[in-house]
Amino acid sequence: MTNLNETIKLAGNLATRRMGIGADAGIGARPLEWAFERGLNYFYWGTRRSPGMKQAIRNLAPSKRDEMVIALQTYDVTGLASAHTFHRGLRQLNIDYADVLILGKRDGPVSRRAQDSALALKDAGLVKHLCISAHDRSHYRAHLESGLYDIIMVRYNCAHAGAEHEVFPLLEQTSPRPSVIVYNSTRWGHLFDPKWMPDGERTPESTHLYRHALTHPDVDMVLTAPATEAQLVANVKALEQGPLDADEMAWLSRVGKHVHGLNPSTNWDFLFSSRGPGK
Repeated sequence: MTNLNETIKLAGNLATRRMGIGADAGIGARPLEWAFERGLNYFYWGTRRSPGMKQAIRNLAPSKRDEMVIALQTYDVTGLASAHTFHRGLRQLNIDYADVLILGKRDGPVSRRAQDSALALKDAGLVKHLCISAHDRSHYRAHLESGLYDIIMVRYNCAHAGAEHEVFPLLEQTSPRPSVIVYNSTRWGHLFDPKWMPDGERTPESTHLYRHALTHPDVDMVLTAPATEAQLVANVKALEQGPLDADEMAWLSRVGKHVHGLNPSTNWDFLFSSRGPGK
């Protein structure tokens, strides 16, 4: 796609922009309402159910629910508690249904009970679409072959680019093709931290990193999880700036390869040197 600042149909019928907002960093209600007024209507109330997003949804939903795309998530792999926590989420948000239910971190086969629980919510009209995520990319093939998911959520950034070879090619074999949401575009902030940069390379801004993800033709939406209004306003500019060109993609590839090699679990010498991220 050449236009990042457009409305797409996620899962075939959810009208939304190409950036969704997560609650993880605790952003307040007012910035989220600001974003919604500008067309950013995908609210991911998932890993951390923060009060700011809860309040924004409760403020907006009474008159704007049909214009909102609200995603809830469950990590319950057994299927025993997922319906209970899902219903609790609806009550907390004061809504009647969720547009998306995400089965989070499914790094193995999804149990029959967990599948049945999610499908029962969908059959009851409480969930419109099912999504699945995994940290271990090798499991996406089986997830896609199940035919249960309208959306997949994948970790993807220029330091962790394995989805380009292990996940995205699978989409050509999947019909209907699920929508693709990617997350962790900044690699926990390392990719725009000057302390992590290779010698001779300029430091990216967050907008470069979101544009990197959205420049890939298989990516439909990128998630951002800002903590402040200023961060949100800055990140949204990525949609206006458009895709990266070939030189910019090559630059971020160099940065990403360097940062990937500085994983804290494998390179303690760098971390505690004068150039390390903690210095």
